[in-house]
Amino acid sequence: MARARTGVRALGALLAVVLGAASLAGCSSTGGKRAEDARKAQAAAGKAAVTTPRWTFAMVTHSGDGDTFWDIVQKGAEEAAAKDNINFIYSKNDEAQQQAQLVQTAIDKKVDGLIVTLAKPDAMKAVVRKAVDAGIPVVTVNSGSEQSKAYGALTHIGQDETVAGEAVGDELNARGKKKAVCVLHEQGNVGHEQRCAGAKKTFDGDLRNLYVDGTNMPDVQASIEAKLQTDRSIDAVVTLGAPFADTAVKAKESAGSKAEIVTFDLNAKVASALKSGTLGFAVDQQPYLQGYEAVDLLWLYRYNADVLGGGRPVLTGPQIITKTDAAALEDYTRRGTR
Repeated sequence: MARARTGVRALGALLAVVLGAASLAGCSSTGGKRAEDARKAQAAAGKAAVTTPRWTFAMVTHSGDGDTFWDIVQKGAEEAAAKDNINFIYSKNDEAQQQAQLVQTAIDKKVDGLIVTLAKPDAMKAVVRKAVDAGIPVVTVNSGSEQSKAYGALTHIGQDETVAGEAVGDELNARGKKKAVCVLHEQGNVGHEQRCAGAKKTFDGDLRNLYVDGTNMPDVQASIEAKLQTDRSIDAVVTLGAPFADTAVKAKESAGSKAEIVTFDLNAKVASALKSGTLGFAVDQQPYLQGYEAVDLLWLYRYNADVLGGGRPVLTGPQIITKTDAAALEDYTRRGTR
């Protein structure tokens, strides 16, 4: 298990090296600074960095209202779209049938590229296949890596949710935890189930799932609080999204529990809580990168028939973020890119 945990952190380090190398290659010496200044000036003026046609790309996600994770995904996509001279359309709905209808709307508009999440893949299969059959290149992002290729998508961008869950189990072991609760806030989301199942697989202690209504934060807090009051032996609570971490902390305080709260995903509040020690650790899958690369890969496909990944998912995580890492990332979370 220690080897698996090291491997996950190595992946995070590798991603950092790759991205760092790309930055150095594009921004070396004083010439790099001039290029960066020019890029910023272009962005401020709303000018694209390329002269390709103004294609239209649509992104349709399963996000609900107020989810900061998807704000970061959208920001990444919008910034890549500005660079690539793309007319970018974003829509969302956390109800699978409504999300499928939004994809159909994008098909009817004859968009030049489509980015879609597959949190509930069975409901999305037919409409994604319809887009592919209509000649619209599709990239799946965040959820649905197992179904992406079968549905006809060019590639998938995100993290392997099972591997991410396994990383959580390993980290809980390293912290000496014995009994944990995994809080699922969206029933039917296959990625969430995979996260908890992965954590259960590698965790040496006892891990149980707790299903809550993620659309009702008072209910989420009450459910976690009741669980912690009922079972004082619980020493860890795992939430599956950054907005739920803060709610879990409030539930812990109300219950008078000593359980450590940990979470998937990162935002400004999570970074601050990690820095203060209120949260134990977070699993970052770099949502900005998911949005940015999805648009960029569609542009590359339209421009040069390039497909990254060789048929395999393009991984953006997982990376374990602790108190030590939080300070270095805090500025990025404040600007909404981590």
